[in-house]
Amino acid sequence: MSHTAHIPSHRKPRRSASKLAVRAGVAGGVLSTLAMAGTASASPSAEPVAETTLEMPVLNLDLAADVSSAVTVAAENTRLAAVEGELTAQEESARTGAAAEAKQAKEEAQKQADAEKAEKAEKTAKEEAVRKAEAERSSRSSSERTTLKSTAAPQGTGTVSAPATGSAAAIVNFARAQVGKAYVMGGTGPSSFDCSGLVQAAYRQAGISLPRMSQAQSSAGTSVSLNALQPGDILYWGSKGSAYHVAIYVGGGKFVGAQNPSTGIVERNLSYDKPTGAVRVL
Repeated sequence: MSHTAHIPSHRKPRRSASKLAVRAGVAGGVLSTLAMAGTASASPSAEPVAETTLEMPVLNLDLAADVSSAVTVAAENTRLAAVEGELTAQEESARTGAAAEAKQAKEEAQKQADAEKAEKAEKTAKEEAVRKAEAERSSRSSSERTTLKSTAAPQGTGTVSAPATGSAAAIVNFARAQVGKAYVMGGTGPSSFDCSGLVQAAYRQAGISLPRMSQAQSSAGTSVSLNALQPGDILYWGSKGSAYHVAIYVGGGKFVGAQNPSTGIVERNLSYDKPTGAVRVL
């Protein structure tokens, strides 16, 4: 055989430290048992003990694998618990956010409903005021609607007004030119007007800018007596500053105004619907 040939080893592989420790413990226990048996056989009265061959048991334990498995299980349980906690937190956050959004949407809807309700109530109040004024005009007896002559002092006035000139003439002529057109609430011309829209448009012909609403127009200028009216004066019905209707005095005891949807824009005698007061802007 060549001196370089490989000689297989007949040495047994080393066992792990844990297995050796277990074997050592078992061997120690067996040797202690044998020692006690030998002591007993030395006694004269003891029976001879048969020679027995004992083989030490081998325990095949892998403690490292068990510990590693336990650590892996514990880590997995911890991870699952963390994931479950995160999902619970996300669900709670989603519920809270949805509740907040629903509350905000409800509040906005309520605000919009309140605004629409207020707008509707204001419109209804204005329409009711117009209907009330028209009913008051219609309820007046024919005896109260006497015709005034332009050459005589108009009923309710102490003097005969002179014909309109200058700016007053421009206002009066424009107002009379609109007679017969339609009354439309909110109308400002040119084909239809409401009462304050007509007054505002007429004064614009004289280069004068008036507020849009009848309430403000009844406070414009200087208050004048109904016994001293001049063409171009603004007549109002209701309280000054809160009037519900306005018109233009055109002289001769008459006025031009956008009365209502039924009559449209008309020229009438003061006795047809006597105004509450008047203001002079010119």
